[in-house]
Amino acid sequence: MSRSDPLEDAVRASKAPAIARAAAVLRLLGKRGSPMGVQAIARELGLVPSTCLYVLRALVAEEFVAFDPDTKRYALDAGVLTLARGWLKRDQFNDLAQGPLDRISRDFGLTTLGVQVFGLDHIIVTAMAQSGEAFQLSTQVGSRFPALVSATGRCIAAFGVEDLETLHPRFETLRWDDAPSWPEWCAQVTEARLTGIAVDDGHYIAGVTVIAAPVWKGGRGSGAPSHALVAIGIGATLRGEMDRVKQALVGAARSLSEHLAG
Repeated sequence: MSRSDPLEDAVRASKAPAIARAAAVLRLLGKRGSPMGVQAIARELGLVPSTCLYVLRALVAEEFVAFDPDTKRYALDAGVLTLARGWLKRDQFNDLAQGPLDRISRDFGLTTLGVQVFGLDHIIVTAMAQSGEAFQLSTQVGSRFPALVSATGRCIAAFGVEDLETLHPRFETLRWDDAPSWPEWCAQVTEARLTGIAVDDGHYIAGVTVIAAPVWKGGRGSGAPSHALVAIGIGATLRGEMDRVKQALVGAARSLSEHLAG
């Protein structure tokens, strides 16, 4: 599958293709983190250069993208902060999750994340805490991942989907360092449904254990999870603390769900 396929699919499905293209440009610039020229952006997203230029000029006019006339390159501008600030002010999850994330990270020497679930499409990291350990794993707030990958994906499948077989085509598209078999993954999803927590032991990233507990904005039983709390650590180091980390995550996730259902 080419890199342009997701954009092409989104544009075809959208009733507002210009918005889909603009969103793709913003995501690309945010992901790259460095200025890009029109040709590079158009090539990456599978757009006609003239169409890409039109989108970029509109985004510059709205102050979401900045243009450097010397280098002829584009980068994100401060206007995106206005949107982000407005979202952060109204999102209760981040405020409530940061304390537990900090505590679990400090107590166990792990990286912890708060993620928001967007159906079966993707998850986005919205909060993070890191320990003071010399060696630690990290990601960035705003990072996107496929919804069904790693431990969080098992939570989404366990509590958001009744018939796992409907997920088989999506499962086949996921990328892992050491992919579990479909029967193995289904068994792990079933275990997560029974225990309330999911574990990915080196499948997604070799040597790294990921643990995730689901959070419900409307309280448990209100449908699929809206968020998840995640702990990430080196597998060999984490195994001795596995039960305690699970208990801490489940307790924090349960408390968050109760507060959010408020």
